[in-house]
Amino acid sequence: MTPASPSPTSTSPSGTSSWRKPLLVAGTGLAALLAGVALIGRGGSAERPAEAEPAVAQTQATQAKPQKKGPPGPAAPLAPGEEAKAPRFTSTVCWQDLERFNDGVSIHNFREWAEPLLNSRDGLVRDFLKDRLTELIGKNPAHALEVLEWSRDAQGRSFGIYLMAVRDSEAVHQPQVATKLLDMGLDNSIAAERRAGVLSALDTQKRLAPAALDKLTNFANDPVAGEAGWAAARTIARVMKREFKQNANIGSYMDKLLSIGAQSPDEQIRYLGQMMPMHAAPLLSPEETERFAKILVGEGNEDGRDAAAHNLSLSTDKGRVLDLFAKTFETEQSLCVKWALFRFSARTAGKRALPVMANMAAMDPRFQGIYQDFERIYASGTLDFVRLFTSLPNQDPFNCLDRHE
Repeated sequence: MTPASPSPTSTSPSGTSSWRKPLLVAGTGLAALLAGVALIGRGGSAERPAEAEPAVAQTQATQAKPQKKGPPGPAAPLAPGEEAKAPRFTSTVCWQDLERFNDGVSIHNFREWAEPLLNSRDGLVRDFLKDRLTELIGKNPAHALEVLEWSRDAQGRSFGIYLMAVRDSEAVHQPQVATKLLDMGLDNSIAAERRAGVLSALDTQKRLAPAALDKLTNFANDPVAGEAGWAAARTIARVMKREFKQNANIGSYMDKLLSIGAQSPDEQIRYLGQMMPMHAAPLLSPEETERFAKILVGEGNEDGRDAAAHNLSLSTDKGRVLDLFAKTFETEQSLCVKWALFRFSARTAGKRALPVMANMAAMDPRFQGIYQDFERIYASGTLDFVRLFTSLPNQDPFNCLDRHE
């Protein structure tokens, strides 16, 4: 990825609606809760002055677990046939039953025991519940499927806790769990924003089977897919990036993203298909080069044309791309797309692109000074594009790159 590319965490152009933001970010974990959340509420107990709470919290963080204060001590052994009762929690007293909850909770009693806390406003409490449930699911696909069933009628924040627990578990990689997530994500009886969350939970998969790729692609191209379609496209891209790091063949993923980038009627979903390959930065085959070339000259959204220029700069057919950039520059109306064509000419062909870039600067005087900078830096012996780009006096002379933040 070059300095000119979007932020790795960015998935949509500026101005998109809130549902475009990354979904279901993982929490801080069990250790953080045990270290710093001896209080469920913010009021504290009557025995501890309010001004002393920060010091107490710091001490607990150092010791990495809540301190026992004497009685009541461990719960008495259960009589034969007697069931353990759920710990009782309130929002105004110290969570004295934390250790009993942690030790006694199971997949079978989790919903009952955690119910008073599932909609807590304290993020550390929710993180603890999610991490503890992830541990309870473990590698067991039956447990993961049970939690997914809970999520169907889950209220408030509990939906996200259940879904994230499954997403972060080892069981999510079992075929039956992945299939269940896909089926739920495509189930139009479930609210769209929840379907988006479900499909995003697939993005930790090690790979996507051809049938799953087909379903996700078709759904992303559905005119009524909305935010769930956007999540489907992003899931394809995230799994592709993981496989690319493992040196796997990502041709099938690129094919699907290019299909989305060319066919989705939703401009923001289409842009996602055009832009996400930048985060893997694969060398383009001749067929992929041709498909991105069509996006460069035919996409109505200038962000999409910008993304196409970025991807084309990694084509194996450098001569074809440099010629395409030169011709496209002549008719392109967007200054930001022109800036992409100009700088990515250097990425495509290195110093050999200078004559093409000089001609671009002759056609548009706004690039004259920038061309002289490129020429000067090449003359100094710098040939690597990243080093050259970061040596420019201004990497964003036309205020274009902030659109990708």
